[in-house]
Amino acid sequence: MFKGVVFDFDGVLVDSHPAHIRAWKKFLESMGRAVSEEQLQFVLDGRRRDDILRHFLGELSDDQLVEYGHRKEQIFRNEATDVRLIDGLLSFLDDLEAAQLILSIASSGSKGRLEFLLRQLDLRRRFRVVITGDKVAHGKPDPALFLRAAQDSGVEPFELIAFEDAVSGVKAATSAGMRCIGIAHLDRASLLLEAGADLVVPDFLSLSYAKLRELLSNGQGSGPSPASLQFPRCTRQMSDF
Repeated sequence: MFKGVVFDFDGVLVDSHPAHIRAWKKFLESMGRAVSEEQLQFVLDGRRRDDILRHFLGELSDDQLVEYGHRKEQIFRNEATDVRLIDGLLSFLDDLEAAQLILSIASSGSKGRLEFLLRQLDLRRRFRVVITGDKVAHGKPDPALFLRAAQDSGVEPFELIAFEDAVSGVKAATSAGMRCIGIAHLDRASLLLEAGADLVVPDFLSLSYAKLRELLSNGQGSGPSPASLQFPRCTRQMSDF
């Protein structure tokens, strides 16, 4: 049915969004740029760091992008002590590995930041391929990250399942020709469905390789309306379906 799984990183593998928000807020304040919590939501939509910097600070030289990127990176590392794995992740990865699936990461994040967190959380050995935002010319919603992950994995895009938590990421994965599972709480589930996600779940606690095959082969997630969304643990357990 499928040969591999491609995961976004922030908000999918790790609960890093609060640390990101704090880091960007502190960095932008250091640059004399006051931003609201609503404006900071932009950083959670799967954008590359350079794109976020330009969004808030305007056109920047290459040297400025590097300098500001390093400064923001250091602030993030200081804020990242509470970053944890998404619930159920390790058991789900164990199950996928037992099924001999190829596991990859396709993240808009920078290589340095991902490597830092992968080491901190002892995750790097789990993934054959890690594609970061600095390896492609265009970030999400462009499909370049997912296409590169498929290429480096040696698997056709249609043979891969993507996991994403952002609208731009869902659009990128589906544009690459992959089926996509959204990771989000109920209040954001409809956004990911509208973007093209096959199914939305809050975490990995109720997922397994067998359950994933069953859900996708049964045609669930072929565009259900938010009202008919089967959402494990928010309405019923995944095992009830």
